[in-house]
Amino acid sequence: MKKLIGLIVAGVAVFALSGCGGGDDDYYAPPPSNLTTLFLIDQDGFSLGGVPYICDSMVDWSATRPNGEFTFDPPDNCTFDFIGLNGNYNNDPFVDDIIYIVDDLDRGKGNIPYDCASFGASTTYGDGSFDYDIDDECVFYF
Repeated sequence: MKKLIGLIVAGVAVFALSGCGGGDDDYYAPPPSNLTTLFLIDQDGFSLGGVPYICDSMVDWSATRPNGEFTFDPPDNCTFDFIGLNGNYNNDPFVDDIIYIVDDLDRGKGNIPYDCASFGASTTYGDGSFDYDIDDECVFYF
């Protein structure tokens, strides 16, 4: 009889204590990310790495990777600092520094609205290029 009562008490204790301990059961999954990666290339098709940029979802400035890659979380606004570049006035590859925004298949990303400090507001052309002034800073509205 003592063994039966001991087993019953042990069973009740296991059942009663099964919900205790184990830490915090509240798990909050991070919101789904919609990260998008695009690339900056020049008029010769070379990567444009090292261009400083910051997006709404970022805390600090970063720079495009050596392959021209930059990542953002739409609907981010991303500011790029094109210091040291000559600007694009006439799409003249001999005088202008033409920059293209392309995807991983080198397809130009057209119709992206943007606003440059010196040049003004416009949208990217169908091939992903855009107009900007020398040493300009531009915000792209992705």
